[in-house]
Amino acid sequence: MRIASLSEIKKELKQKTDHELTELVLKLTKHKVENKELLAYMLFESEDENYFISKIQSEIDLQFANVNTKSNYIINKNIRKIQRYVVKQIRFSKQKETEIALRIHFCKNLIATLLKYDRNSTRHHMLIRQIEVIRKALTHLHEDLQFDYELELTELLEHVAH
Repeated sequence: MRIASLSEIKKELKQKTDHELTELVLKLTKHKVENKELLAYMLFESEDENYFISKIQSEIDLQFANVNTKSNYIINKNIRKIQRYVVKQIRFSKQKETEIALRIHFCKNLIATLLKYDRNSTRHHMLIRQIEVIRKALTHLHEDLQFDYELELTELLEHVAH
């Protein structure tokens, strides 16, 4: 079966009535949870990005507080799960400022985990990789914002060195 191109889908959607479009969107949201989450973000949270960031940061804090500490393997597995959650939220927003704010918050929690439990090379490499991703995302921001976030990044790097 051939999948229609985006332009073909766009043309077909323009021919639909409002009621038909609503039905299509609802059908999409019932099909996959991630579609429902994306639609909820677009409808309710995209207008106030600061509220969205604070909500996700609170969720990150909660998830880090509930990390299972039975073994390093399980700690790392839980942290990777949190990281996937953060990446999914970043994909919903698609704003570089949001991405950097959420990644820095994730890194701060990860540093606290590094300090609280045994120093673990996997978690350390995870932190280094996140800092590299933040640096790359910083290049897309205005210079003033870059400077502000660079200060926070410097603080993170000081913790990594210790």
